[in-house]
Amino acid sequence: MRGSGLDAEGLVVEGSSEFAGVPDAFQRLWTPHRMVYIQDGQQPHADDCPFCIAPSMTDEKALIVARGEHAYVLLNLFPYNSGHVLVCPYRHVATYDQATPEEIAEIGELTQIAMRVLTEVSHCDGFNIGMNQGRIAGAGIAEHLHQHIVPRWALDSNFFPIIAGTKAIPQLLGDVRRNIANGWPAR
Repeated sequence: MRGSGLDAEGLVVEGSSEFAGVPDAFQRLWTPHRMVYIQDGQQPHADDCPFCIAPSMTDEKALIVARGEHAYVLLNLFPYNSGHVLVCPYRHVATYDQATPEEIAEIGELTQIAMRVLTEVSHCDGFNIGMNQGRIAGAGIAEHLHQHIVPRWALDSNFFPIIAGTKAIPQLLGDVRRNIANGWPAR
């Protein structure tokens, strides 16, 4: 918006051309929902582990796509791409070497199923799959093991992440969760 004006509620809105600093040619994509992530930091208190709490919630509220016996699959709340899921053991363990053989087997099985389902429902062209073990390695939630499965498309790269440090996500999390859950095979 250029110049000041009134919004739908009649409040004065300052136009971006009046902001301090030198105007530039860049548009801004505002993502205020990420303030919780930025302000509160990435590491929750041990009693507030989101991966321990999620299974006690409804699938819709926790963004859970599928549940297994030892592990489950949920959407990443801060996705790199639409369909970015996490595979987590129910048990609170920090690293892969602490997981039981049963947990490792099911994490692997759920990863394979997630890849098949994501390919079917989102028509992705490939995947980034990985685990960050420990805070120093970049684990967002370092105390609870989780594997990332990020669908990729031939044309999903653009200037946003490189120039603006911003990722455009074209689908709402609830819609993505529903599509993946509906495509998940019955156990």
